[in-house]
Amino acid sequence: MSLIHKIGLTLIKSVGDVIARNLLDQFGSAEAIFKADKYQLMEISGIGEVVATQILNHDVFEIAEKQLAFIKKHRIQVLFYTDENYPWRLRNCHDAPVLLYYKGNADLNHFRIISIVGTRRATEYGRKLCRELAETLAPYRVIIVSGLAYGIDVAAHKESLQQNIPTVGVLAHGLDRIYPALHKPVAQKMLLNGGLLTEFLPDTIPDKENFPKRNRIIAGIADATIVVEATTKGGALITADIANSYNRDVYAYPGRTNDQYSAGCNFLIKTNRASLISHAKDLIYYLGWDEIVSEKSSSQLQLPVGLSDEEQKIVNILTATPIGIDEIGQQLNFSQSKLAMHLLSLEMQGILVALPGKFYKLN
Repeated sequence: MSLIHKIGLTLIKSVGDVIARNLLDQFGSAEAIFKADKYQLMEISGIGEVVATQILNHDVFEIAEKQLAFIKKHRIQVLFYTDENYPWRLRNCHDAPVLLYYKGNADLNHFRIISIVGTRRATEYGRKLCRELAETLAPYRVIIVSGLAYGIDVAAHKESLQQNIPTVGVLAHGLDRIYPALHKPVAQKMLLNGGLLTEFLPDTIPDKENFPKRNRIIAGIADATIVVEATTKGGALITADIANSYNRDVYAYPGRTNDQYSAGCNFLIKTNRASLISHAKDLIYYLGWDEIVSEKSSSQLQLPVGLSDEEQKIVNILTATPIGIDEIGQQLNFSQSKLAMHLLSLEMQGILVALPGKFYKLN
């Protein structure tokens, strides 16, 4: 598939991620979208005459060509929504970016990914918790994701690097800059053990509206989001809300009742938007990491005889790549209660593995 067409699709005015995914589901590729006629385009949900006209009468390829030159020069990986190496956790989010730009060596489809977020004005308490998290999680082969911002974000990245944990920074701007500039030395180290990820093209500056978009990637790319310190307003709570909307696990450290930088965490716990953790070991317990996740391929799996027809249908669509419970239900048209019952039965038989966020894969 032409990279110019992929980039061009993201440059069409009024074509956001949801509409772009609807188009891709119908036409199969970005190139096919640009070859469609007006009436074919208007058959797609969310596409009216105005949007169809914008797709047909565009001038995006010249811009895409210039961006492509920068991408090739700096060896940036372009991850398209339909690509096999696109982060599978993120793909399961309804508003996932159609295109990602990535520079680094961490596997964005690693079997254990955790996001850490918090206030930009971290206290010594918050920095200590980040240190404890990194030290405890290091033996568990985890990747830690955050936003490279001041405070808890950069503390999480620094402590990860200290413990030799791959760490990925999600940016609210293009890969031609680092914001804040003070964190450039940390970002350079992350490229050697982790990476930098964004949905924004080079020349994109860190405008205010880009940060909530950045936050949805932080929430969607991980098994769970941990809020270390947070006020009642700010990006950390937005990220936690997004993670909840994606049906992902959210955890928060409690703090003193009169501490403004713990008020957001206390609020998340109080309103059941996050589970309370007081130590990183609590997180390991909640996520079931005391047990080693089997990495055997489905071809090695010996299925027991006696599976019901419905259980066999579930097994037939499961692979070694995790799949969300919603997608399983849509493919099989099972009710949530029936599907949950069969999934539990298959898990007890050792046929599948349940992962955080209600994802499943063959054992």
